[in-house]
Amino acid sequence: MSGGRIISLLRRNKALNHISQSSLKRSSSSRVLNDEASSLNPCYRLFSSSSSSKAQLVPFRSIGSLTARSSIISGFRSFVHNQKGFYTKYLRNMSTTASACAQDKEGLKLLVTAGPRAQKMVGIWLFTSAAWVFSMVVLGGVTRLTRSGLSMTDWKFTGSLPPLSDEDWLIEFEKYKQSPEYKRINKGMNIDDFKFIYWMEYAHRMWGRALGIMFALPFSYFLRKGYITPRLGLRLSALFALGAGQGLIGWWMVKSGLEEPPSEYAQPRVSPYRLAAHLTSAFAIYCGLFWTALSVVMPEPPAESVAWVHGAAKVKRLALPVGILVGITAVSGAFVAGNDAGHAFNTFPKMGDKWIPDDIFSMKPIMRNFFENTSTVQLDHRILATATLVSIGGLWWSTRKLDIHPAIRSLIGSTMGMAALQVTLGISTLLSYVPVSLGTAHQAGALTLLTLMILLNHTIRRPSLSLLKSLPSVAKNLMV
Repeated sequence: MSGGRIISLLRRNKALNHISQSSLKRSSSSRVLNDEASSLNPCYRLFSSSSSSKAQLVPFRSIGSLTARSSIISGFRSFVHNQKGFYTKYLRNMSTTASACAQDKEGLKLLVTAGPRAQKMVGIWLFTSAAWVFSMVVLGGVTRLTRSGLSMTDWKFTGSLPPLSDEDWLIEFEKYKQSPEYKRINKGMNIDDFKFIYWMEYAHRMWGRALGIMFALPFSYFLRKGYITPRLGLRLSALFALGAGQGLIGWWMVKSGLEEPPSEYAQPRVSPYRLAAHLTSAFAIYCGLFWTALSVVMPEPPAESVAWVHGAAKVKRLALPVGILVGITAVSGAFVAGNDAGHAFNTFPKMGDKWIPDDIFSMKPIMRNFFENTSTVQLDHRILATATLVSIGGLWWSTRKLDIHPAIRSLIGSTMGMAALQVTLGISTLLSYVPVSLGTAHQAGALTLLTLMILLNHTIRRPSLSLLKSLPSVAKNLMV
């Protein structure tokens, strides 16, 4: 789909959203609250019209995927079609009873305003895309750890068919024999071993192209249906462009490993800078997709009282910097991988016989040591990993007595447990000389920990002004 076509669809969707919101405001005068029902259950609303004297109660459960405004829009449409009262079904979510009972959502900007069904469809698509990126990161880790990344010596943006005959395989094998990796590391490799590393790299590349198709087709469909608001459309277009560029970054990285190393004693490997750029870009795409998916299905954070909102604000002051530290630690791991630093100093807690190696500043200028010096890179990662664990532990300890939503408390506990597991995986990987299984688990653990931090920071964000005004001072027990 061309850029002009996407812009045209986004403008049309913006107009449709404006019409829907205008219709909602005109219909608000026909809505009244049933005081008796409200006293029994605050999640009941009463709708009435001039053409029908009979009004029906409409229950609203507190959920993130179905906000009060989208519920009212859905109800209004049903009323217009049937000319009588209607009943809105219960939906599960993480939001609150108070948010569902809010009468005005003017302070909340929804990313999907076409109703709960559209929210659900778009949310499932975005979560699936994020999970696909997660699997790409894991598969990329396996490809790197099995030294398969340099097996394909050329690249096409659209991809190509794999070798289908013995002759095709021999041609590809001859190309690989010209690479520095074969000459210095894999000399004497047989065709069967080559096929294994070739299929690993080929699967990684094609899995990425499949992700592009899986993302683009639903995106086009949702644009045509009017589900995508201009704000969401621009965000997703940026993520799609970043994903398309990820293939170019990947080849840029691989190309550096096909060049002759500067020293005859050095092993051929990709540039640590380019590997870090490739992995960081993948992490950025994943974080963007996951955060956007959460914003679609949970436009309001769980907030059942003003006290819990204040508690969440206190958690946010700590969770945001901790989340940034988790991201920096993950990026430092990319430099560990790019320099093969995990194969050096396979002891813990000391690095060999010392706490700090002597050669950590042996390169000039000094800054090169933090990205190219094996000793410095590993020491940095150890320090950052320890700081991350201590910071998350401090977050858990400092929030034990805060008055916060149970979901937030549970998330903090899960994050603490995942941080401890990730450090354990890292130490085990180092002491075991980086086996493929533990190395892959460690990389997946980094992204899992980052996922929990994203979820935590999304859950403790500030609610809309209209929801904040409707909240009681102290949380009440939810009524079934």
